[in-house]
Amino acid sequence: MANRHLRKRKRNNGRRCVSVVVFLLAGVMLIRMAVLYQKNEDYKQQEVQLSEQIKEETDRQKELEDYQSYVQSDQYVERTAKSKLGLLYENEIVFKEK
Repeated sequence: MANRHLRKRKRNNGRRCVSVVVFLLAGVMLIRMAVLYQKNEDYKQQEVQLSEQIKEETDRQKELEDYQSYVQSDQYVERTAKSKLGLLYENEIVFKEK
């Protein structure tokens, strides 16, 4: 009878140990899931910011391309020559205010 009681007690201790280990593993997994969920949310937010940054840079690139084509135009050369160098066409007259 003592032998049976001892085996039952060992079996209960084994079940308790297994239960504790299972609960610990479940707790660790829940914590890891929460951390991963937060990282995922951070990555989503970073993705949105980077998408906006890509759009801004694409718009900026378009502006730079437009400016480059303007700088290479005759209109730009004429305006620069008139404003910075004071050059005129032969038939132009400049009126200055006093």
